[in-house]
Amino acid sequence: MKKIVQITIVAFGLLLIIGSTASAKESVASLRGTADIEGASLKVTKKKVISQEGGFERNYKQQPPLIPHKIEKYKITLKNNGCLKCHSKKNHKKEKAPMVGESHFLSRDGKKLEKVSTRRYFCNQCHAPQLDANPLVKNEFEGVK
Repeated sequence: MKKIVQITIVAFGLLLIIGSTASAKESVASLRGTADIEGASLKVTKKKVISQEGGFERNYKQQPPLIPHKIEKYKITLKNNGCLKCHSKKNHKKEKAPMVGESHFLSRDGKKLEKVSTRRYFCNQCHAPQLDANPLVKNEFEGVK
C-alpha cells in the first residue's frame, strides 16, 4: 500500500513538471524578438546620453550614484583613471564635482587608505551613465521615497 502511494505521488509530480514546462515554453519570449539566433545581428542604434545637472535621484539606500554626463572619452586603465581628474580628493572642489565616496578609500579589512582602493578603482563596474532609450522590458519598480 505504501509503495502505491509513493508511486502515485511521483507520477503526479512528473505530470506537474511536464505540464508546467510545456506552458513555460509558450510564455517565454526573447528580447531578440523573432530574429534568428544564427542570423546576422541588427545594427545597434546609438542612444543619446542624458546629462543632468546635480545628478540623478537614487532609488534605494546604498545605490551607487548614476553618472550624469558622457564618459565616452574617459579611459580607465591600470595606470590612469579619467574619472579621478574631476572626482579625486585633490580636484573635486576646483572641478565642482562630487568627491569619490569615503567607502572607496577603505581596504577590504576596513583600513583607511590615502588613494582609492584597487577594489573601487574601475568606476563603471558600479556607476553607469543613463541613455535616452525605451526599456527592454516592462518595469514597475518604485524606489524608496
